[in-house]
Amino acid sequence: MRELYFSRDLNRGSYKTMLKLVEEVGELSESLLLDDKKKISEEIADVIAWTLSIANLYDIDVEKAIFSKYPGKCPKCNSNPCICNTI
Repeated sequence: MRELYFSRDLNRGSYKTMLKLVEEVGELSESLLLDDKKKISEEIADVIAWTLSIANLYDIDVEKAIFSKYPGKCPKCNSNPCICNTI
């Protein structure tokens, strides 16, 4: 994603890139309401792509960030699988 889009993302800036991410989350929500698996798959890809664009703008290693926050167990209840009482 960085190789493909970093210069465009940099020119767009973080705020407008975040707006694109929010737009894609809205489209994902719509596809979930339609229960359209193909469209859901496409929108998940778009949400991830825009998330990675934001990470690139801030030079964030996404893999490292995920494993730091979710180290194979729930960060709240410290269990695997999670046993939290929330939805």
